[in-house]
Amino acid sequence: MSVQFTDDLSENIKVMQTVFSGDNTFITRRVRSPAGLSCAVFFFDGMVNNTAINESVIRPLVHGQTAGMTAEAVAQGLLQINDCKVVPDTDAMLSALLYGDTVILVDGDCRPIVVNTKGFSLRSPSEPESEKVLRGPREGFTESFMMNLSMLRRRVNDPRLTFSFARYAGQTNTVICVCWMKGITPPTLVYEMQRRIEQISLDGILDANYVSECVRDAPESPFPTLGTTERPDVAVARLLEGRVVVLTDGSPVALSAPCILQECFQANDDYYIAVRQAAVSRALRAIGFVLSIVIPALYVALLVFHQELLPTRLLLAIAAAQKGVPLPPFWEILLLLLVFETLKEAGTRTPSVMGSTMSIVGGLVLGQAAVSARFLSAPSVIIVAIAAVTGLTVPKLQSAALVLRFSLLAAGALGGIYGLVFGLALAVAHLCTLRSFGTPYLLNLIPRVAARTDDTWLRASWRKMPRHRFLAREEDKP
Repeated sequence: MSVQFTDDLSENIKVMQTVFSGDNTFITRRVRSPAGLSCAVFFFDGMVNNTAINESVIRPLVHGQTAGMTAEAVAQGLLQINDCKVVPDTDAMLSALLYGDTVILVDGDCRPIVVNTKGFSLRSPSEPESEKVLRGPREGFTESFMMNLSMLRRRVNDPRLTFSFARYAGQTNTVICVCWMKGITPPTLVYEMQRRIEQISLDGILDANYVSECVRDAPESPFPTLGTTERPDVAVARLLEGRVVVLTDGSPVALSAPCILQECFQANDDYYIAVRQAAVSRALRAIGFVLSIVIPALYVALLVFHQELLPTRLLLAIAAAQKGVPLPPFWEILLLLLVFETLKEAGTRTPSVMGSTMSIVGGLVLGQAAVSARFLSAPSVIIVAIAAVTGLTVPKLQSAALVLRFSLLAAGALGGIYGLVFGLALAVAHLCTLRSFGTPYLLNLIPRVAARTDDTWLRASWRKMPRHRFLAREEDKP
């Protein structure tokens, strides 16, 4: 939307009222000083700081001692506010007005003045629910764009930290910021991220996931090829590693690129606790993810095709538990997995107190009732419970775990251990083909091959990690 202003203030007021006709939150204030200075102030109720408008805008204009002042004279010598400027571009002026700024038009000058008076309500930077830590900072990103940038700037006192803004020209007119460290982040990575953002073609952007799906590599893959975080300390750590961080206005989620598989097994507080404790925790996450996707398929494969591999006592115990159960092992496991995913989805969509209660009571009551009614066997319930618990150790790979769990279950039911191994081989082959902004997804998979970092599957000491970087820094090149 574009408007045209003239030197006549009354005509300019009619133009603005026509553009926002029918909007009761659009406020127009006509101001005239005793000396003859005539101005019009425009803002949206609920988006501005009323105290700043009254004390730093209206009061100086009312007490103006000179008539016929230009827009520059009013902005530079009359308004008592730290951020005000003349903006001849009417499209930029309208964007600023809709985002909480105040626009001033002076009689005799067609150029609007934009004053920073944002004052809409904001959420406090509390700790993210999905990334809680035992030790470390408790701050988290909010929906406020500039507040998120200030959290990054406060932690990185370095002029090389660079912010590049791009306003997405959709109906929402959302601002996207690309953050990187000059001399640390490869320029090709920054250029590629900016190029992909410029190619976004959507009606609007309401969350960072809109940007993620448009710029990530292999969007059809269940494995994340773009990192996400709601913690400023994690975002700063990735900046210092040579990555690019993308912030979206109105979203508390920061995107980072490139992303590798190893990153999905790292927790936020790995670097705030003892080295050995963090190393053991990270190893348990990797083991838990493998068990989560393999153990249901392995259970079905052993019972259906390879019963001779099971110890005799274990096989007899399982046979006794399955006596009278109408369903074969494959359908037992499949049904229980579907019930678990349904309970998890229901618990997520309901209020926190009701959700946790429903998940616990639903799981216990349904499981116990199904076993008592001989509809399901107890070993199958135990296998699914182990897979469900171990799958929660790596929340960033829950989508991949869900897909692999059902895929490997089908492969194990069709081909036994051979089918399971074939399914795992296909999954590894898929991972080998993935790249994130030109970086192999399995980078640093084997510590011996990881020549540029000591922080691999096991958390390394801070005495060793500063010597190596995630990516090749510009400043470290010969």
